[in-house]
Order: sequence, then C-alpha cells, then structure tokens
Amino acid sequence: MQLIESSLLNSVSDRAKESPRLRMNHNFHYSPEAPVQRLLNALEPGTVIPVHRHRHTDETYILLRGCIRAIFYDEEGTELESAVINPAQGCFGIQIPAWQWHSLEVISPGTVIFEVKEGPYVPLGPEDLL
Repeated sequence: MQLIESSLLNSVSDRAKESPRLRMNHNFHYSPEAPVQRLLNALEPGTVIPVHRHRHTDETYILLRGCIRAIFYDEEGTELESAVINPAQGCFGIQIPAWQWHSLEVISPGTVIFEVKEGPYVPLGPEDLL
C-alpha cells in the first residue's frame, strides 16, 4: 500500500529543491509505456516550465499543496488567459486540453501537484515548444 501523505510530499519536495531544474516527479505508473501516466510533480519557485503542448493527450493537475499560476497561450506565444490554482482559496486543479499551449508559474515553495495524462510518455519535440 502506498499512501499519498505528508511524508511522501516532503520527500519529493526535498528532492525538487536539490534538483538543478527545481522540480521532481514521483511516478505511480510502472513504465513510460503505461497507458495512463499518474505522478506527483513537486515544483519550486524559479523552475522553468517552457510554453508547450501535448498533442496526444489532455492533462489534469490537482494541486495537493502550494500555489501555481496556470497560463494558456496562442500559437504565437501570446498569453490568452491564466488562473491561480490555490486549494486554500478553493481552486484545486485544472484540466488542460490536448493541443493547448500552456505553462506554469510556481508561486509557493513546496508546491506538489498530482498529474494525470494518457500514455505512453512522449517527450516533447521542437514542434511542441514555443
């Protein structure tokens, strides 16, 4: 049994703080080929998440702790809309449609999201980055 509790979130967050990228995944799926990708994504302020899209899958983020700003863009990189996701203010997550250009800004230290998307894992190619 694997519980998603504070000790796990703290462990993943500690590894994110030590990472040069200031983020760290903890996968619940067993391989990159799994048909459903389920993971914790610990994010620290200052991490750079480029504007990107996923052509083959929607993404769902549920914020377990912390605060992020989710940003949607058009194909030229112009910001279309954004929303602050903060469970303390009653906003718990976001659904990102396939093909939607997006990024995140991490606002609070110790932020952890639960992320779900269809597999298999497909690395972003140049055509999926702005």
